[in-house]
Amino acid sequence: MTLHDRSLHSATGLIELREAQPSDAEAAGLVMHRAFSAFHRSRGYESDFPNVEAATGLATAQIADLTVYGVVAVRNGVVVGSNFLTEGDAVRGVGPLSVALDVQGQGVGRRLMQAVLDRGAEAASIRLCQDAFNGLSLALYTELGFDAREPLALVSGRPKSGPMPACAVRRLTADDLDAADALARRVTGFDRGVDLRAALARGSAVAVERGGRLAGYMTAPDFWLLNHAVAETEADLSALILGAASLTETPVSFLLPIRRAALFRWCLGQGFRVVKPMTLMSRGAYADPNGGYLPSVMY
Repeated sequence: MTLHDRSLHSATGLIELREAQPSDAEAAGLVMHRAFSAFHRSRGYESDFPNVEAATGLATAQIADLTVYGVVAVRNGVVVGSNFLTEGDAVRGVGPLSVALDVQGQGVGRRLMQAVLDRGAEAASIRLCQDAFNGLSLALYTELGFDAREPLALVSGRPKSGPMPACAVRRLTADDLDAADALARRVTGFDRGVDLRAALARGSAVAVERGGRLAGYMTAPDFWLLNHAVAETEADLSALILGAASLTETPVSFLLPIRRAALFRWCLGQGFRVVKPMTLMSRGAYADPNGGYLPSVMY
């Protein structure tokens, strides 16, 4: 279905927006890889998508996911941009947004953003994370009604310390889902049930127990784009990070709210490196989390 009210005339021809289809994944992934890589390299940062396969894999998964709305910009039958809205839980998450290099600066990104905002107009809150060194996206999202809520640092590494003896960290199970979702509501004020179940299906989620009960969880310790964590306290979150590292051989990576200065210093002391700065932004309802919290790139 073409979104006729979202078409625009660019310097290189008519561009129309329509809902993403599985056949768009390869082209959307190629645009995503090239756009992110070019911009990140120009600012001296690592690309979020180190190769075309990584970007195409994400585009394929997003388009196939029934809880995700995808929209593409098309010129002469060729995809030149895409954007996504994660819709499974009450809070909607935007991104990744990408536009082909030869049509950037012509309003395509704004139209792709407006399309997902229109789609999520009835949601209580819409959120995203943007690269803090990208002034253009910061301005665009602010103009579209997003407020900057939290400065973040993407950190990655393997901690120097081993698991904390007082806490048990293990794989999340289906029996943990109700307690994990209740914990998310207490700490953040909203559900993450759909996201939690997706993490459980991937087999990537871990849980921390204290005193025989669930005190926190993390959804994807080795893949920050899908990772978020919730814990009763920052001490539980620290135990969760250490325990998660013991369950994987790859580096642990996550988005850390840097206003949590003590936790940030602890992570640096454990040997985590800062990959890049980001900003959590929201449109609509927002409340500061009351407990340990690491947001995902979506929300």
